[in-house]
Amino acid sequence: MKRTYLGEFEEVVLLTVAILGEGAYGIAITDELDRQTGRNVSISAVHAALHRLEEKGMLSSKMGDATAERGGRRKRLFSVTVLGSKTLQEVREQRNRLWDAISPQTLPALGI
Repeated sequence: MKRTYLGEFEEVVLLTVAILGEGAYGIAITDELDRQTGRNVSISAVHAALHRLEEKGMLSSKMGDATAERGGRRKRLFSVTVLGSKTLQEVREQRNRLWDAISPQTLPALGI
């Protein structure tokens, strides 16, 4: 299977959707990204990444119920697809192989 390219920001957005589970929607994803990474990202950047990931088949979305906190508006809820899960696993395995291949002399400050 040919792997679809996954950029670094897309990867952290996809991971964040996985962290949030059923509560993954735009603002919650943005807030969790800030908590997990310390990155202050705009909601528009998150929405763009969500759209790209959905187009690639790594996320699916559905409209949730209307909530009083949003003035009766509905939230678009995101979830990781099987392809998204497989892609994240491939990325993780690739990164682990790369880390395992580093000589301790190459990065002495890390003490690996």
